[in-house]
Amino acid sequence: MRFLPKSLSGQLVFILLLTLFVAQGVSLFLFAGERREAIRDIYRQNVVARTVSLVRLLEDTPVALQSRVVAAASSGPLRFELLSSAPSVRAENTGERGQFLKSTLATALDIPMKRVVIEKSNPDFWRRRHHRDDDDDDDDEEHHRRKNHRWHGKWVTLGIGLPDGRWLRMATGPPPGAPRWGKWFLVSLILSGLAIAGVAVLAGRRIAKPMRELADAAGRLGRGEPVGDVAEAGPRETRETIRAFNLMHDRLERYLRDRMAMLAAISHDLKTPITSLRLRAEFIEDEEMRTKILATLDEMQAMTESTLDFIREDAARDPGRVTDVAALAESIVADFADTGRPAAFAGGTGAMVMCRATSIRRALSNLLENAIAYGENAWISVEKTDEAVRIIIDDDGPGIERDDLERVFDPFTRLEASRNRATGGVGLGLAIGRTIARAHGGDVTLENRAEGGLRAILSLPVEAC
Repeated sequence: MRFLPKSLSGQLVFILLLTLFVAQGVSLFLFAGERREAIRDIYRQNVVARTVSLVRLLEDTPVALQSRVVAAASSGPLRFELLSSAPSVRAENTGERGQFLKSTLATALDIPMKRVVIEKSNPDFWRRRHHRDDDDDDDDEEHHRRKNHRWHGKWVTLGIGLPDGRWLRMATGPPPGAPRWGKWFLVSLILSGLAIAGVAVLAGRRIAKPMRELADAAGRLGRGEPVGDVAEAGPRETRETIRAFNLMHDRLERYLRDRMAMLAAISHDLKTPITSLRLRAEFIEDEEMRTKILATLDEMQAMTESTLDFIREDAARDPGRVTDVAALAESIVADFADTGRPAAFAGGTGAMVMCRATSIRRALSNLLENAIAYGENAWISVEKTDEAVRIIIDDDGPGIERDDLERVFDPFTRLEASRNRATGGVGLGLAIGRTIARAHGGDVTLENRAEGGLRAILSLPVEAC
């Protein structure tokens, strides 16, 4: 989801709050319906009680005062009026409200059901009563309430036969509806939301802490830094993930140590027979043959030493420090220029990166030597973005076939098949450069320049170490 928080604690807060609002909304809907029904029941009971009381009171009130008593009893949505003749009876279906009031009033007054009739709707009655009491503030308020609660249902008008032959008209509207959103409900909802959000933040941070430590350890392991076992903490699934990571790390370290030890031993042990063969070659009388054998032994010794360097670089894991790689590249170019090799610094400043400066120097030197070996000139430039620092080494050589741009990074791979050291090394320079870059979380890539020549790009993440 686009607006879903990215962090674990943020998503936990979002889900809990969403659940709270949905649950409260459903509860409010159910509770509001029940409360409205309760209010209607109470209102119907009040209508019956007031009507019965008025009928009883009219029996004991002189005729001259009965109109005043009826007027005084009319208030709110309940209105009364004395009729000299029977009202018009409603013939169609009268609905549940009318039948309930009719039967209840007949029972309470102890009169026959025929003495209580449901009258045809008479909208003029309310308007007449309202205009009559237009100066009364209560009527103004009641008119406003009637207007606002028209949705509750239609008016019910009943006629009740009095002992003297007259009829009492009773007109009632629906009860005022219960407010859907009460102040205290909103206060309760806000306080509950704040409490749940606070608990969710604390719980989310507690759950996310071991995951952040695991992610940090995985990042350092990917950059080749020393990584200890991550403390197992958090929920069961998190602890199992951390335990699996620690086990994987131990196995990986053991495999790498065994591999490096084996390669180092082989490369080291080769030095002795190479030295022995070199001494024996000196006794060969055929000068041309002796020269070829010595050249082959030199190549084997160079390969052995390069292999040992490669292994040492792969095993080196010093902590590193913040380094200006632009200044580092410029110093490398100066060193090359001092030895007469055609290298130049094309620009770039302020590229500060946490790295192992000695390793980066070696990687850049290997890339620069490779550029000079296959081109007449080479130059370095540095670019910085928000995510990475790019050190670019360009040359004006012949370039590389597209299919070989990745293959040349394989150890001991050379596109020049003669392995003549005058035209290149033993094929480990680019491999070592990429190993160093990837140990810092970056990479080395090659691409052919449009204007001719090859471009090597060593990229380092800004947070590399």
